[in-house]
Amino acid sequence: MEQYRCVSDDVKLGENVRLGKFINLYGCTIGDNTKIGAFVEVQKNAIIGNNCKISSHTFICEGVTIEDGAFIGHNVTFINDRYPRATTSGGDLQTEEDWSVTGTLVCRGASIGSSSTLLCGVTVGEGAIVGAGSVVTKDVPPYSIVAGNPARILRTIKKEDVDESSVSQSPGAV
Repeated sequence: MEQYRCVSDDVKLGENVRLGKFINLYGCTIGDNTKIGAFVEVQKNAIIGNNCKISSHTFICEGVTIEDGAFIGHNVTFINDRYPRATTSGGDLQTEEDWSVTGTLVCRGASIGSSSTLLCGVTVGEGAIVGAGSVVTKDVPPYSIVAGNPARILRTIKKEDVDESSVSQSPGAV
């Protein structure tokens, strides 16, 4: 099974982390009891908290922080560059020095629906839900449900209605 995983030596894995096949992890931190599905890439300086579920075919780039108990659906894409270009104004391929990372934060207990795209610089608030296929271009308030392109608030949910077991510290919560 190990031949189907690319996990570099600089990855910090918590206890009881479950890793799917065909993954690429480098320079990132993954918390306790988190599950990473197949065909997932997590880049350097990305942080994933405890008790998270990262579903298959997801791309988590540098600068993304996912707090405890968050759910990331299948085929979710994060973006970390406000002005992506392949080359410099002089026509040379860009290097890391030619652009800057803009971070993204997914707060505790938030859920991101399958095939969503999150532009850089946004925060998805605690307990918020992003509907499948959404394009998140602005901050999502805590305990709200958003959907669409661009994602818009559909309604809010009460904090006490959110299932707190999803963000507990027990291994069975993921």
